Amino acid sequence: MTNGWTKSTWRNKPRIQMPDYPDQNLLAGVEGQLSKYPPLVFAGEVRALKRKLGAAAKGEAFLLQGGDCAESFSEFTADTIRDTFKVLLQMAIVLTYGAKVPVVKVGRMAGQFAKPRSAPMETVGGVDLPSYRGDIINGFDFTAESRIPDPNRMLQAYTQAAASLNLLRAFSKGGYADMHRVHNWTLGFASGDKAERYREMTNRISDTLDFLTAAGITSETNRDLAEVDFFTSHEALLLEYEEALCRIDTTSGMPVAGSGHLIWIGDRTRQPDGAHVEFCTGVQNPIGLKCGPSLSADDLKTLIAKLNPENEPGRLTLIARFGAGSVGDHLPRLIKAVQEEGANVLWTCDPMHGNTIKSSTGYKTRPFDSVLREVCEFFAVHNAEGTIPGGVHFEMTGQDVTECTGGLRAVSDEDLSQRYHTACDPRLNASQSLELAFLVAEQLVGRREKLAAAM
Repeated sequence: MTNGWTKSTWRNKPRIQMPDYPDQNLLAGVEGQLSKYPPLVFAGEVRALKRKLGAAAKGEAFLLQGGDCAESFSEFTADTIRDTFKVLLQMAIVLTYGAKVPVVKVGRMAGQFAKPRSAPMETVGGVDLPSYRGDIINGFDFTAESRIPDPNRMLQAYTQAAASLNLLRAFSKGGYADMHRVHNWTLGFASGDKAERYREMTNRISDTLDFLTAAGITSETNRDLAEVDFFTSHEALLLEYEEALCRIDTTSGMPVAGSGHLIWIGDRTRQPDGAHVEFCTGVQNPIGLKCGPSLSADDLKTLIAKLNPENEPGRLTLIARFGAGSVGDHLPRLIKAVQEEGANVLWTCDPMHGNTIKSSTGYKTRPFDSVLREVCEFFAVHNAEGTIPGGVHFEMTGQDVTECTGGLRAVSDEDLSQRYHTACDPRLNASQSLELAFLVAEQLVGRREKLAAAM
């Protein structure tokens, strides 16, 4: 831990992308109330995730991180949680087959309530109002009252996160995650006429499961087939909320962010001397760092030194987000910077944020082909550099939305208006998410074959 660090020292640093609450007394009262609540996650879980991420950094596991762009208070239901969890499990089985290593499953869930914005104000019909910054801060409705930052929203976010975690833990350990059940869901996806290229892989997975059953390795005899470890993550943007849920681990005596297992620093808030980096230097959780085109090699080296001074495996995940066609311009120089420092990092790919466009019908969208292209470029660069592509990071949902174009179902610009439900950025729907998992698995299979041929 950094000398002199406390959970409040971020308040002495420059802060951006955070609200200015008009009622400071109300804010202090909410922070005090939150500070008395139980943590949402526990130190032992955080340590377990860190070990798994350390394995992924060495190529001994693979990280799948996915979920909502911004969780919504109004669309919070058990079905929504279940459906996203279900798709993540399906994706994980496919990726496990491709990678031949365990897949670390991390949801953008139970805490992803705040969003950075490109502009502090937005204009509709000639009216200027503060931007919507996520349900934990202000409301989505375009009214002056709704856009006032309200500290009480932190209490609602905590309650929703606690309920989400309760359900996720039940799904993870209560039989819903049984591998045979999950694979049966996936078989339905691969049975369509357009999914023929994925049928061979699903058949091979079926054969593997049938062999295990014949050998007496079943869900009843092996818990690994019936249960999963599932972790949560979010961007640590609203630092008043993060500080209020920070706790001291009684085992190690070190501070832990109790808001989620993994927290990340966004591409807009990664200033080395900024408030968000300051808070994350002291907590013991795994930390993610979004790496966009503007990140310099020198700043990356400074951030690595600040965020992981002991070079601890699994502590720091670098989440590359450059945009299709730009990965080769930026990722090699950042890989070189990491190598020059001898740093232990996990490299993952976020192919969503660099590929947002405005459709011909006026909707913000992300073309499936651009998302896939960035993933392929990410793997190609790592293969060329001899480094490890350790994971993927998607904004997705288990719902049948029409927010990203393309995929097997060929969502078009004209289709976007049918079920465009996101409160912020467009998400892959269930079909697009699973299709992308198959395509990433093909990349992993190709990588394994190349490595084997080189030995």
